[in-house]
Amino acid sequence: MQSTRLNKLLAFLTSEPNDPFILYALATEYNSLNDTQQAFHYYLKLVEEHPSYVGTYYHLGKLYQKQGDPEKAIAIYQLGMKRAREKGDGHAFAELQGAYNMAAGLDYEDD
Repeated sequence: MQSTRLNKLLAFLTSEPNDPFILYALATEYNSLNDTQQAFHYYLKLVEEHPSYVGTYYHLGKLYQKQGDPEKAIAIYQLGMKRAREKGDGHAFAELQGAYNMAAGLDYEDD
């Protein structure tokens, strides 16, 4: 059974098929429902069709990590940092850099 929220989002998608916020909300909802195939579908659609929607990169990278693919996660974080820098979004850049550092094993502390 699909969630009510998912049904509403799918209805919104019918009327606004290219709205990046709806695509992002769908990806996030599918991710929360553990439907990784659909989550990947919508996150990757965002990366391809709306590359400046920088929130995508963090969550897509985390999904790659959850699926045991740290190399793809690192590449997505790097691409997201580039897009955030181009957009002048320092907050998104910092979040992506933190996720990148952890995924790349650079999250060490000085003794």
